Amino acid sequence: MAQTSIDPSNEQRSAAHHLLELKHIDAYYGSAQALSNVSLHVKEGEIVCLLGGNASGKSTTMKIILGLLRPRAGEVLLEGQSTTRLHTPQIIRRGVASVPEARRIFSDMTIEENLRVGAYLRPSRQAIKQDIERMFALFPRLGERRRQRAGTLSGGEQQMLAFARALMSKPRLICMDEPTMGLAPIFVDRVLDTIVDINRAGVTVFMVEQNAELALSIASRGYVLQSGHLVLDGPASELLSNPAIREAYLGQRAPVAHDEA
Repeated sequence: MAQTSIDPSNEQRSAAHHLLELKHIDAYYGSAQALSNVSLHVKEGEIVCLLGGNASGKSTTMKIILGLLRPRAGEVLLEGQSTTRLHTPQIIRRGVASVPEARRIFSDMTIEENLRVGAYLRPSRQAIKQDIERMFALFPRLGERRRQRAGTLSGGEQQMLAFARALMSKPRLICMDEPTMGLAPIFVDRVLDTIVDINRAGVTVFMVEQNAELALSIASRGYVLQSGHLVLDGPASELLSNPAIREAYLGQRAPVAHDEA
């Protein structure tokens, strides 16, 4: 006779596979509402991008995830556990790292000192030392300049340092805010390749990006924000071929059909 068991609800089964989930988030700056009823999720192993123009709410969403801004309504879940009321260091301890907009490295510190800052919550000096060498193997250009002040690096090299610093916390999820912004074209493909490599190494990526074509070229799925509201979501390939996306973000109008004479 077959054993019977209580079958969890569809919602419970779905949530079990979500590394990150935002549920019905409302966010404000004073009386101005920045996000309205925003719900999204990121499954373990994915690259998920959040697209939108200026003032769409992308950076606000990132702040909510990282505990830099408290939502007025809604909940943030990491592996099914609420992080909505946690402070940023507590969220980092749970396996979340950040590559902030404009990189924000410590310009007056050396490359190696920047990496040590990324591991400031980790107790083992020996493990930190080993991971610094691992970062230099992953990013050889940084290894060649380990004692050089970070502020003297090029924009692309600074972005690599920002990635390496984030990886030093041994995260399961990295949140990247506009990782290609301000980079020379020669570095953009290298940065995208690095994001893919980081993901293949087992780190889930949530990426906020204004350049839709670049983001969707490497993402599993995407969401589109407009004036604080989610207006589209789906597989990256479908969003990339969506006429609304192509017109709004790629400057390409869908061809107009003409009746035959």
